[in-house]
Amino acid sequence: MPRQEKLHELLAHVGLTVVGEERPGGLFPPEAAWRVARGIAAPDGAERGTIDEAWWRRLAGADGEFLVAVLGHRIGGNDAWWTRVRSIGSTDGTAVPQLTGDPGFVALSLDGQVLLARVPGADGPRATAVDRLPARLEEAAVAAGRETETQRAEVWEAVPGRQALPLHWADWIGSNPSAPDALLIRLLDVETGFLHGCDRPAVLDAALAHPDPAVRARPADTFRPKLTPDQWLRLIRAEPSPSRQVLWAQQAGARGIQIPEDLYDDLLAGPSRAQAAALPGLPAHHLPDLATDADPRVRAAACARWNDLAATQQRRLLADVDGAVRTAALLAHHTHGDVPMPREVFAAHPEIHGRALEQCCLSAELEADLVRDADPAVRRVLAANPRLGADGVAVLAQDPDDGVRAAVAVRADLDEEQRAAVRHDFDPASMSYTLSWIEELHGDADAMRRLAASSHPLVRRSVARARHLPPDVVERLARDEDRTVRLFLAESCDDAPGDMLLEVWRWWDGSFSHPDRPRSHPNFPRTDLLRHANDPEGRMRRLALDDPESTPGDVARLARDPETEVRRRAAEDPRLSPADAVRLLNDPAAHVRATAMRNPRLPACVLAGLLQDRDTAGTAVTNPAIPVPVLYRILAAAEEAVAALR
Repeated sequence: MPRQEKLHELLAHVGLTVVGEERPGGLFPPEAAWRVARGIAAPDGAERGTIDEAWWRRLAGADGEFLVAVLGHRIGGNDAWWTRVRSIGSTDGTAVPQLTGDPGFVALSLDGQVLLARVPGADGPRATAVDRLPARLEEAAVAAGRETETQRAEVWEAVPGRQALPLHWADWIGSNPSAPDALLIRLLDVETGFLHGCDRPAVLDAALAHPDPAVRARPADTFRPKLTPDQWLRLIRAEPSPSRQVLWAQQAGARGIQIPEDLYDDLLAGPSRAQAAALPGLPAHHLPDLATDADPRVRAAACARWNDLAATQQRRLLADVDGAVRTAALLAHHTHGDVPMPREVFAAHPEIHGRALEQCCLSAELEADLVRDADPAVRRVLAANPRLGADGVAVLAQDPDDGVRAAVAVRADLDEEQRAAVRHDFDPASMSYTLSWIEELHGDADAMRRLAASSHPLVRRSVARARHLPPDVVERLARDEDRTVRLFLAESCDDAPGDMLLEVWRWWDGSFSHPDRPRSHPNFPRTDLLRHANDPEGRMRRLALDDPESTPGDVARLARDPETEVRRRAAEDPRLSPADAVRLLNDPAAHVRATAMRNPRLPACVLAGLLQDRDTAGTAVTNPAIPVPVLYRILAAAEEAVAALR
């Protein structure tokens, strides 16, 4: 049974009918309510013990409705939805629901003033009742904000405490920016997930020298490895798995790292010789041996370097006893060798048709047949073949299929007048990719200047991906009518102008591949941003706190902004007041709460409580205000817990 249906069945069993599901919206969030229920963040005035009928009447109000969340049935995880309910058979709130501490619940009045809860505890169900909730939470925030140094020291002296959550801490302590290198190196024996974002040389060195091969591999097995060239080479040499050795060599080479010849020798001498033979940076002097190797996979790999092979070696591979080798040689002969493939060869080898259409040089007769093939899929593939002759390109430029014409329109061998003459539909919202032939020209100023004036948006977008461009090209692209061109310029080009970056910021705040661009761009405006503090767009108000002239008062004002992202920006500001940090822990938006949990201005008495709550322990342990000695004690608890599981 789906979780939501189970919840509705459970509520009906205790005398409640579901009115609807509600996001926290502007309400006190269920996550914060659970902390109150567990005694971690209960404000002064909260009553413990029995929840009597009077409390239920205050909760339900005149219409008998209230909000409830049930432990284990929280829709959406920590960012739970409230479930709006009414007592069955009640229109005036007189019926008392039979909610108990098993599995546990929190309930909130519709006006957010009354909170009731009953959760399992070590000594039996724990009941909590709070009225005037917003006012009491405000009083608690103000009181916590007055924490003294002495009180702070006393709090940290008691951490981790007996209600420790060491496994939750182990997962995230490595992301605490205050954790010293020595702690992270010790953490390698417990948890290595933090290495995905780690850029500390000493820690990476220790990981690469770790006795566990899995730990050694972790720094490279990420989306954006932070390894230096020397560290890459050490990783490759230390890898016990021959196949992974070649994999790391391949990844290092793709990042422009020079593999020394002796390492190539070692890779070719190992059991993964066939994979190593395919490494594109392999020194040419190895090729004669590879072309005559006993393993046909190695001989086939040698064909990729066709032009580095002697004519006698090429002939031998074309006549090889192994079919896969002959196929690889045949494709290489008509691709890298620029020898036109005759019609009869194409007809005799149906197994290579797809690859031949993509990459081979074709005879005039064969090309004339294929550009008029009845299957538009064949013509689309052919239209992207860089070795297609001018006559074939001209025919496909007039093809009835729009996909064929679209492929022709981005060919490298067209001049811009020819490109503009190709009629095709281009969807500005379609996923864009950088044309490889333009990427190869990024260092050619004249080519960039010519292509930046192209009529084709994808060509201009590909130019905008260059890291550096001539000033006149930057100026042209910064005014491009296609906003994706401007976006790519903001993401990739270090010369992008500040006014354009600010314009792009109005509608874009970063992607997975280019996080926080354009705001993190070195040319993004850093001054005169306070003028945006009252901008009607929340995205622009966020910038006000980046201005060096902004004050803690500006932070406090924006911490109360109606827009979520503005409050989140205030929540990360180091000038946030301790009381406001506590207030934002109760924000309806999960990412605002999480950001506030990481703010170093959070009072120790509150932060220590968050460390004891399984919903918040992982985020809380990344707060840089946790003293280093406390981090070591937390790590010791994590080490002990992990050791007990092994």
